[in-house]
Amino acid sequence: MNGAPVSTEIIELMGDVAELMLAELDELVAEMDAAEIELSPFVGTDAALTAEMTASNRANAARVLSMFARRDARPTPIDVPPEALDVGRTVARRGIDLDVIFQSYRRGQNIAWRRYMAHATRIVSSGPLLLQLLEVSSQRIFEYVDHVIGRVIAEAQREREEVLGGALARRTETVRLILDGAPIDSRRASERLAYELARRHTALVLWAPPAGEVQGALESAATILAQAAGARRPLTLPAGTATLWAWLGTDSDPALDALRDAIGQAQPNIRAAVGPTRPGIAGFRRSHAAALAIHRLLAGHPGGARVALYHEMEVTELAAQNLDRAAEFVAATLGPLAANNPSAARLRESLRVFLDEAENAPRAAVRLHTHRNTVLQRVGRATELLGHPPGERRLAVELALELAHQIGPRVLTQT
Repeated sequence: MNGAPVSTEIIELMGDVAELMLAELDELVAEMDAAEIELSPFVGTDAALTAEMTASNRANAARVLSMFARRDARPTPIDVPPEALDVGRTVARRGIDLDVIFQSYRRGQNIAWRRYMAHATRIVSSGPLLLQLLEVSSQRIFEYVDHVIGRVIAEAQREREEVLGGALARRTETVRLILDGAPIDSRRASERLAYELARRHTALVLWAPPAGEVQGALESAATILAQAAGARRPLTLPAGTATLWAWLGTDSDPALDALRDAIGQAQPNIRAAVGPTRPGIAGFRRSHAAALAIHRLLAGHPGGARVALYHEMEVTELAAQNLDRAAEFVAATLGPLAANNPSAARLRESLRVFLDEAENAPRAAVRLHTHRNTVLQRVGRATELLGHPPGERRLAVELALELAHQIGPRVLTQT
């Protein structure tokens, strides 16, 4: 960052403000995310885009604030975080208007600047010193954001030109038209995709936390799952740096239960959300929408199953569309059993499996890899914490247990 020499006092004050903001970085990033999703609501419905946006916001905020916190009066070169460039590439691959990048950065900048000013006015009383602090700080923040926006948009344009140059562009455009519900001839679209749309379709969303360049591993996993389901080569489309959309085309309903064993052949951190099998172009869209809903539900819970089938999670997904309400429901239904700690988790899982096995302790013990008596002891303790037999409100209890199992900390009571 360039500019006229700045006094040591201003540099120190900038560092003080930055340290306060770094201490509340999680809150800042959450507020930036919310503002950008308000601007572009479709981002909030796509777990892959949301994750990349969050990573970019965190990296940019941490980069600027860390530079201030170092209290270095010398000009500092602006280093663009790789997470910011990742978002630019994803926007280009999805065919999203590049103006979204510019508008989102300005939204995020405004949020960060408001927080910065609030902290600055608490540290420095009104007067020339405060004015100088804000002037220098705003100049350096604007320099950083302008530079990063330029680099990110340039990267997005480069990616778009590369994508538009070949088969991936045709595939991306055709899939986008189908998903948008645009009028499109099924036979012509099938030819462009080299994928028969008149068949039955099972959509997958594959992802690999933590984010990284793993598209090759995701493509390999999609092929493994297609073979296990009895499908031909899958239709795939990169949906982010660590997310892949895929469709399995079959003449009859595929063997989806086989996917759980097959995923073991893929890279260990790869997970898959699997939509229902549906026919034709409409089925292609509907299965994808369902797989996206499951991905959105599970993406923030790294401890979940590696393969999640929509037909097993449909009720959970419906119940979790409002996470705040879902958390209230889990807390009210499970009481102390909703605590986010290992002891409560063990009791919840034992009770969940016990009820799922029609209260058959030996079968539950097999699934839990423990002894029948241990299962009964845990169920007894869980019942004490509930304050009533599970059968009295069986539907509510089972749903609350399933929400806790599938979503984890986001609906549990923090202890």
